[in-house]
Amino acid sequence: MNLSEFEYDLPPELIAQFPAQKREAARLLVHGIDGNETRFTQVSEIGTWLLPGDLLVVNDTKVMPARLHGRRASGGAVEFLFTEPSTNGTWRAMVKPAKKLKADELVEVAGGALRVRMIERVLDQEGRPGALWTIALEHDDAANAVESLLEAHGELPLPPYIERAPADARGSQDLERYQTVYAQHNGAVAAPTAGLHFTQDLLEELAARGVERAAVTLHVGLGTFLPVTVSNIDEHEMHSERYVLPTSTVDAVKRCRERGGRVIAVGTTSVRVLESCAKEDGQLVAGEGRTEIFIRPGYEFRCVDGLLTNFHLPGSTLLMLISALAGTQRVRELYQQAIAEKLRFYSYGDAMLLLP
Repeated sequence: MNLSEFEYDLPPELIAQFPAQKREAARLLVHGIDGNETRFTQVSEIGTWLLPGDLLVVNDTKVMPARLHGRRASGGAVEFLFTEPSTNGTWRAMVKPAKKLKADELVEVAGGALRVRMIERVLDQEGRPGALWTIALEHDDAANAVESLLEAHGELPLPPYIERAPADARGSQDLERYQTVYAQHNGAVAAPTAGLHFTQDLLEELAARGVERAAVTLHVGLGTFLPVTVSNIDEHEMHSERYVLPTSTVDAVKRCRERGGRVIAVGTTSVRVLESCAKEDGQLVAGEGRTEIFIRPGYEFRCVDGLLTNFHLPGSTLLMLISALAGTQRVRELYQQAIAEKLRFYSYGDAMLLLP
């Protein structure tokens, strides 16, 4: 398929810069795939379309305050975005400017409270040095792990289309709202945004209706924002992300199947884990690892029946995943309806519920 089939024009004013006043007050487009029926409501009413026996599978990753600002000895500014642990206590980080720094150079960060030692630039898939570096965070507090130091000194890495001044990145509502209420495991640099709409009260309401919940962990990486740059999408090289599928979730899916319920993924990240771990017969295998699964039209889903998701960037692999579930032309029409209804797009935007 051609990349142009997943492009669309979005008025800039529909890119949500702030979350809805209340999580569950976000608007919700509900679409029945089999009957081609569409309704507009609020996330607070999602229980109307979920049935007793359905299973919601959420992603319980936690967004790290992974951005640090530093100064070279020469006075030049440096920005670090910690992406994931590497080996021997080192980390990989996106660095700006990547080219000017030298191996073994020390950069003071967090106003001099910490130091980053540059180790080596990471080569990209074509063997060229890119923006990623292997680095080591040096500090005097041996009792604290890197994650704790990031919590103390880092900034939340909001997506580039959410415009905030650097000074606003720590003390604002983003620290609470760019995080799901069930986030547990540190490791993501971007939120699994479909889950941002749930409150504990709403989850308890759904449980009282007989809707069960299980969790996977997929640490969302920077690759989620990488654009597809090839015309033929089959030539796109998918990014890799770390995941964990617990045995408890495998068992929950099995029980859901046995009682005739639907497996409804909360977010494309949950889809990626479930489909990566599903055998041809749909049976899941618990475990952990990395997934590079690229779900696009033509893909046959083995586990997931329905999906709650936000509205995604044009030409993105996330939009392609949704199109695989509901159909390319159908999704294009739904997006046009959402634009006409002035729904809000991207991470802090409104949501879509796709059901069989």
